[in-house]
Amino acid sequence: MDKNYQIHRLANGMRLIHRQVKTTKLAHCGVVLNVGSRDETLEQQGIAHFWEHMAFKGTNKRKTYHILNSIDSVGGELNAYTSKEKITFYTSTLVEHFEKSVDILSDLTFNSNFPEKEIEKERSVILEEMSMYKDDPTDAIGDEFDEIIFPNHPLGRNILGTVDSVNSFQQKDFFDFLEQNVDTHQVVISSISNLPFEKVVKLVEKYFGGVKEAKKDRKREIFTGYKPQFIEKYKPINSAHVMIGSDAFEMHHPKRLTFFLLTNLLGGPAMNSRLNLGIREKYGYVYDISAGSTSYLDSGQFSIYFATEDKSLNKCLKLVHGELSKLREKKLGVQQLRSVKQQIMGQIAMSGESNLSIMLGMGKALLDKEKFETIEEVFQQIKAISAEDLLEVANEMFAEERMSTLIYHPKLKSQA
Repeated sequence: MDKNYQIHRLANGMRLIHRQVKTTKLAHCGVVLNVGSRDETLEQQGIAHFWEHMAFKGTNKRKTYHILNSIDSVGGELNAYTSKEKITFYTSTLVEHFEKSVDILSDLTFNSNFPEKEIEKERSVILEEMSMYKDDPTDAIGDEFDEIIFPNHPLGRNILGTVDSVNSFQQKDFFDFLEQNVDTHQVVISSISNLPFEKVVKLVEKYFGGVKEAKKDRKREIFTGYKPQFIEKYKPINSAHVMIGSDAFEMHHPKRLTFFLLTNLLGGPAMNSRLNLGIREKYGYVYDISAGSTSYLDSGQFSIYFATEDKSLNKCLKLVHGELSKLREKKLGVQQLRSVKQQIMGQIAMSGESNLSIMLGMGKALLDKEKFETIEEVFQQIKAISAEDLLEVANEMFAEERMSTLIYHPKLKSQA
């Protein structure tokens, strides 16, 4: 680990990871909890995300207004998000307001009191959020594709929950979920600012040190038994929307980075990706086409997404499988391999310019890997990947018989 990253463990098991950047005037701080939607029971679907909302709605010593106003009033940002495996609360402020940030983050994470009136108000907000996602085929198809890749498993469930589950939650349900899942040994406070490590440790101890230690013997349900599926549905939309993909490598798999490089070549954010050049630029069949992968602690997911006119759908499907076939059959040349590596290293370096992104990544990495790899360490791993490695992974992961497909066809007026 880079010497610029320092770690401190509190008596209650929480850890602080801090990076001092002397040139910045901003302080970024986050609390990352190793709790997410996959830790919910079937009846609790959506409660992790609902808790993230409710954390801002009152604590034992602050009302909603005081929480929201505390950071906004000094020109800062207070925000949060929920994923399948993590809940994160974070702030960005001028460095002179860092103590206020630490105080607020500790309070809303560990002292929320979930006022019943606020639960009712926020329930309506979340139900509206669910409706918005369902109305957007781009979001809806992604959620449904999760269910196809991870059927009957928590990783396949919608983070927002269901209408029935969201309508059912009462104050006690939030306290129960926290009691069942929050383990102080699985909480990381992550920080980047120009403050020295000793100062940050002192403030974190002041506001987080008094949190009671909690240890949980929680075991996440492991996903196994992926089976490819081909599903077509008709929706009241104007274009066909498509997702193609499969399960993928878990976070600690030795081939994960090779697959990440391969996926970036296939359909990453750059305009020269194989899918973009071969389908959008050459034929104009799509406005946007992309490929990506997500790694979890014990599994992963790979997907390709595009939307097109229904009349061009079969041509697009053939072209997508053609690009996958090329990666399986033809090894990259020396110059191609060098270019692919340079591209992804440049993308990583640009993302590393954001101290906020680094801070969030530090907290997650410490929970998942017990360390935070520097850009230089990641670059060395990328440089070690060979063309043979990419070809091997392409044949393993891009085999046509592994692929699941979900298609939303536009419903004709005569079908309505």
